[in-house]
Amino acid sequence: MQLAKTFFNITGFTFHDAQFAFADEKRLILEDLDHSQDEQRYFCIGKINGEIATVRFTFRGNKIRIFGAGYWRKGKKIYEKENKIHWRAKNGQC
Repeated sequence: MQLAKTFFNITGFTFHDAQFAFADEKRLILEDLDHSQDEQRYFCIGKINGEIATVRFTFRGNKIRIFGAGYWRKGKKIYEKENKIHWRAKNGQC
């Protein structure tokens, strides 16, 4: 219970909310090559509550174990590039 509260306080969403990144039709799954010494780790970049978030996870048996998530600027940039999402600043500059 304490872990769930800490997770919510840090990220602004719950472990339950984090699973919705996997339901995003435009989600990206990337291998985390920097932190995969003992087990393979992955990033799921997808929308949670309308915002692009990065969920860190691994597979344990036949289950997905989420161990972190957040609104990560680099993940958002990758998501927008891969899904060809463009935005225009108020002054017309990108």
